[in-house]
Amino acid sequence: MAPHKFCFFFFSCLFLIFPVTAQNTDTAKAFRHAEKQAEVLLKEIRQQAKTSGLVSPRTLGPAGALELVAPGDWTSGFFPGLLWYLYEYNGEDVWRKKAETFTANIEQEKWNAGTHDMGFKIYCSYGNGYRLTKNRHYKDVIIQAAGTLIKRFNPNVGAIRSWDHNKDKWDFPVIIDNMMNLELLFAATEITGDSVYYDIAVKHANTTMKNHFREDYSSYHVIGYDPGTGTVMKKNTHQGFSDASSWARGQAWGLYGYTMCYRATGDETYLHHAEKITNYILHHPNMPEDLVPYWDFNAPEIPDEERDVSAAVVIASGLYELSTYSKQGEKYRKAADKIIYALSTQYTAPGGEAKGFILLHSVGSKPFGSEVDVPLIYADYYYLEALLRKKDLQEGKVKNYPGGVHRGNQGL
Repeated sequence: MAPHKFCFFFFSCLFLIFPVTAQNTDTAKAFRHAEKQAEVLLKEIRQQAKTSGLVSPRTLGPAGALELVAPGDWTSGFFPGLLWYLYEYNGEDVWRKKAETFTANIEQEKWNAGTHDMGFKIYCSYGNGYRLTKNRHYKDVIIQAAGTLIKRFNPNVGAIRSWDHNKDKWDFPVIIDNMMNLELLFAATEITGDSVYYDIAVKHANTTMKNHFREDYSSYHVIGYDPGTGTVMKKNTHQGFSDASSWARGQAWGLYGYTMCYRATGDETYLHHAEKITNYILHHPNMPEDLVPYWDFNAPEIPDEERDVSAAVVIASGLYELSTYSKQGEKYRKAADKIIYALSTQYTAPGGEAKGFILLHSVGSKPFGSEVDVPLIYADYYYLEALLRKKDLQEGKVKNYPGGVHRGNQGL
């Protein structure tokens, strides 16, 4: 493989320090709050984990009780990743040790070939751990997890299979969320020098770009393929309002995913695609003033629909990175700042409440009545990632971004 295929795109711009404005989030204050909430959450976990055998927090149930999940749940890697972000911010060994403990709890997932969510689980946990500690065992876990994930790739389709469930609806479903799991494959190529992971990630990104997006650069949630021919059979939603609607978190996954693909490859096709997705999101007539979107841009009862904070934080984190590549960078940074300011002032749980979750008002799956207007652990994870990225930009640092194994010229 040519060297440029696994030598990732370097940051080359100096970041501007923005003046204090009415929408300037106090990052230090936000992290102090996050640390206190994490301490509350850890106590809640200890009380339940003794008898449940579950390892990671996901949300609050209808009665307000903490809901924990097993390692196989797609969200199991976010709490370990959150702990790594706290350690990255303050450098205190107490957070490193906690992160190590919760990371180890999900190691078995490196063998789980029955899921496409390997990146969410292993990359957010072991990826961050390896980036911050260079623990060689973490590197080995990343490589094994990537090897497991690529078993789900179908060369006829040119994509990695998403779900194994709902076989009555789709023979070979691919969801927009799957873009987020490609970062694990890019990392595996950088670690090993083996192009197989990179090549599969690029093929998946290209297939998704070809078939998931409409003319206005909104995306479908699920594309169903014929696994034998690669023909598109269905274009649907699973968590959005309708097949033709724009599910907010799905749009966020696309923005973040193609920004990451540009960083990993230097292919400007991905950069332009990320910009077009972003412009669709920011200029949508149903986007609220504070840029915290409704759970679906086409939900029928807007403005009386739930907001989705989890979509907002993924958008904000993606925008901070995209701002360093795009000619529209200043606009994108200001939009991200606006989101983070809104979240830190209007959508944050009071200290000691919500069982230790940081943010309120996310939506998991409105059509299924599941996790509607509740805290979600992945919202908290991407919130801390966005805060770290914002902090780096404000401090004018040319620095490896948080959120993964490879950032800029750090290398592995």
